[in-house]
Amino acid sequence: MLSSSASATLRGIDGQRVQVEVHVVTGVLPSFSVVGLPDASCREARDRVRAAINSNGFKWPSQARVTVNLAPSQVRKEGAGLDLAIALGVIAASTLDEKQAERELDEGGVRQPEHQRLPPELLGGHGFVAELGLDGSLRSVPGILSRVAAIDDLAVVVAPEAAHEATLAGAEKVRCCASLRQVVDCLKGIEAWPDHPPIPTLDHRRHVPDLADVAGHPFARQALEIAAAGGHNLLLVGPPGAGKSMLAKRLPGIMPDMENEVALITSRVHSVAGLGIPNDSLLRVPPFRAPHHSASMTALIGGGSGRLRPGEISCAHGGVLFLDELGEFAPGALDAMRQPLEDGSVHISRAHASVRYPARFCLVAAMNPCPCGLLGSVEPCRCNEQSRQRYMRRLSGPLLDRIDLRVHMQRPSANQLMSSDKGESSQSVRARVLAARAKAHTRGFPSNSLIPAGQLDEFAPISDAGRSMLKGALADGRLSARGLARVRMVARTIADLADEDTVSETSIASALALRARPVLFDSLGVTHV
Repeated sequence: MLSSSASATLRGIDGQRVQVEVHVVTGVLPSFSVVGLPDASCREARDRVRAAINSNGFKWPSQARVTVNLAPSQVRKEGAGLDLAIALGVIAASTLDEKQAERELDEGGVRQPEHQRLPPELLGGHGFVAELGLDGSLRSVPGILSRVAAIDDLAVVVAPEAAHEATLAGAEKVRCCASLRQVVDCLKGIEAWPDHPPIPTLDHRRHVPDLADVAGHPFARQALEIAAAGGHNLLLVGPPGAGKSMLAKRLPGIMPDMENEVALITSRVHSVAGLGIPNDSLLRVPPFRAPHHSASMTALIGGGSGRLRPGEISCAHGGVLFLDELGEFAPGALDAMRQPLEDGSVHISRAHASVRYPARFCLVAAMNPCPCGLLGSVEPCRCNEQSRQRYMRRLSGPLLDRIDLRVHMQRPSANQLMSSDKGESSQSVRARVLAARAKAHTRGFPSNSLIPAGQLDEFAPISDAGRSMLKGALADGRLSARGLARVRMVARTIADLADEDTVSETSIASALALRARPVLFDSLGVTHV
């Protein structure tokens, strides 16, 4: 007998609807085959489904050939999210229709018990997305948000812990059950569909560190505010203990909440990556991702030999990617970020699949001035010239050219550290950032860093004095063509924070000062950054 039901798999961060067809033929040598380009975890459903069916009081069809077809066949199926649909399909396809039942009774057979019957037509109005435990329990799977969105025209059955996330996908109806037996009873009307677990009310900014905790560093705080207001990339250079990481972790607290479209995309990325999202809503606070410097290129950019997974740059979409100890990252991994920093997305191609992940993030990098970290500080540097040069060569000029703001930090003084006076809070800084972002929105851009270079004359016009200043920087080799455009974007942000309609010479000068090479670069002969 044949049964059919709907489920979904993942293609990148998007869901792909899958029709699960199950065919059961009795009276032949027993077998169980899954076709339709399944991956290893899909093929392993044979054992999970068999154990779940037997554990929940159903009888596995003996002396039967069970064939599961996952359509469309040209799309690779990944993960265990199809388990529930396969199990229900086997139960339904094993159910005898009335003519078959009468024929068996005439031949002296035993009628199939009612509790083991599931008419195939009951599966038609539902989609099923859940992994099965060996005891028949339903478990959530990564990418629920995207999977449910692919079948939102049906009532979708998921595990209880996935119910709230599934609801965020805009599905018409979301059902949750704890076990395979409960799903069957609810489909047959024996039991009512359970209510969703209660949604806790959360304050998502409660655990975001406050900028008031940072002592001193007025120049670095200004750069952080500009980065938040314009979406600009930031490099912090300084000795250990200067407060680089402390500043970087407070950047999401002064950034505006993500808009609906960005929040949905970022939530889907986090769901697919298995990072989870809040129970009560989409991700709203900009994410903060801080991979260790030992992270591989695949971990940063995304990919993998089997299932293509989003990397850290995609998980930071709409938020902050913090690379601490920038000089310790593999040069190849750092250079692989150059294209995503420009395009706001990353395209990953493999022999079996090709996906595009979003990657529009604010890069904040921190590094020591040298391997020992003491260059330029009170304590003498213990590194020789060769080791310092080797340390700096790990950073390519094209990557540094994409970083708009460069700040050289020193350790705060004893008076600053011991002072009881608090700095300006994140809340007050965030108010100015929101006002500057609102000005960018009036121009049609989420942030000034997204203004196309060809439209800078329209949205960031500069005076003759400012133009002469930029020409001098270009003539001296301090700016590239890309650097010129980025300086103008930063100047536009500085003017917005000052509530100025035009970009003044002062704003240009400030932008150039913030883009200036740190002293350590000059000491090592590094140019064109």
